[in-house]
Amino acid sequence: MPPTRSHIRATIESYLDRHPQETDALAGLFALLDGPTEPTSRATLPGHITCSAAVVDRNRRVLHIGHKASGKLLAPGGHVEEDRTLLAAALREVCEETGLRPGDLCLIPQFLGAPVDIDVHDIDAGPAGGEPPHRHFDFRFAFYLTAAQPPQLTPRQEEVSCVRWFALADVRSPTLRAKLLDAEAHGLDGRPEPVNASALIHDGNGRYLLHLRDHRDGIWEPWSLALLGGGREPGDADLEATLRRELAEEVPGLEPTGLTPYAVETATSADGLTLPVQVYEGRWSGHPDSVDLREGVLLRWFTVDMLDRVRLSSGLGSLIRRHAAEHPTPGGPRTKGTPPAPRRGEGVPSRGAELHIVGVHLFLRDDDGRILLGLRHPDSAYGGGRWHMPAGHCERESAVACLVREAREEANLVIDPAQVEFVHLVHHAGPDDTRPRLQLFFQAHAWSGTPEVREPDRCLEWRWWAPESCPAELVPYTRTAIADILSGRTYAQRGWT
Repeated sequence: MPPTRSHIRATIESYLDRHPQETDALAGLFALLDGPTEPTSRATLPGHITCSAAVVDRNRRVLHIGHKASGKLLAPGGHVEEDRTLLAAALREVCEETGLRPGDLCLIPQFLGAPVDIDVHDIDAGPAGGEPPHRHFDFRFAFYLTAAQPPQLTPRQEEVSCVRWFALADVRSPTLRAKLLDAEAHGLDGRPEPVNASALIHDGNGRYLLHLRDHRDGIWEPWSLALLGGGREPGDADLEATLRRELAEEVPGLEPTGLTPYAVETATSADGLTLPVQVYEGRWSGHPDSVDLREGVLLRWFTVDMLDRVRLSSGLGSLIRRHAAEHPTPGGPRTKGTPPAPRRGEGVPSRGAELHIVGVHLFLRDDDGRILLGLRHPDSAYGGGRWHMPAGHCERESAVACLVREAREEANLVIDPAQVEFVHLVHHAGPDDTRPRLQLFFQAHAWSGTPEVREPDRCLEWRWWAPESCPAELVPYTRTAIADILSGRTYAQRGWT
């Protein structure tokens, strides 16, 4: 089914809330909605609804295509089909025409899911298709690229003659150009930022509050356990206001204390868009049945040792385990990933022994022999602004299981554990006040997926590098490991005297 008239009308009203001066110009659009024919059908004449996408990169350039039928440079777009929403129609069109994937794009905080522009323009007759002159009511939605560098585009040859990037001041549509330039003056900078907020609510004793989502079309990750929260709306002052509004709407009576930003996670929207999410942590210890759950199926407490037995939204298990490891509960119930306190004589390190942190790294090469590296966020606790392999700390799991988990969570890569080979170990000593580390490197000989930035607060981009051209800004022990692996050496040590 195409988008409903109520959805279209609500989208127009949302747009006119920001641009009331265009009400008269869109009178024909309201007349179309009140008419007897399907407003999105290309057979509806003398006019119908279309959708297009303004894709903005980090340099504040906008993607255009050479449209073969008209001979013009336009923002990607076209006719509505069996799309759930108008935004979904714009997303489908830009992906079909340019080869982008939905996950390459994310919403822009200034516009969210509302159109940046609604343009009314006339279309000349198309003798080849037998179409008479008619009018398009074009809904234009804006997206940021998620990656720092535009991906390789593969335009649809039968419709698109070329792809071009134009600065905002050179955008071909006057109405779209004016809207984007105004947005630039108010902060549009091409850099993705969270547009959703979630609450990691715990009771301080190892329990985490999760709710089970409905199993319905259009629900983000249906029938899975997730954190409470939702998307930012135009009236929200900030993301904390978003979260408090969502909690009041979803579970009136649940008011956690001490809400503070904890992490930025990456999720996937119901339309396939990349969705940066600001996660807040907070405390609450009430009974789930004491509040009125108005969205979802149930609300319950869970401990870490229960997570492997339930269906969780993507990345949630890792998030909770990380939080639990950072917030141990002495005397409380033990959670998976937190070993029991050893009894005297059992598992206690001998005199002079020191526990090591185990890091696991993915050494991945493509068909051209290039190595996958990620640029760490400047604010990262370690290696900020440097390039590094996909990596993470080993929790209460095998090293290979850690490798598979981290590859999925960081870069959306699926690693076959049977195709993993240990290739190197760096025994790393830091300053005197830090624990030494065993840095394990594994090579994956088979995997699926294309590297994506899934944790934007930790990694800004993934890029393939020829071994002889690795960047100067490389984590030092990673450089050591690459050289040794390529030379066939399996052990190195750094920092020991």
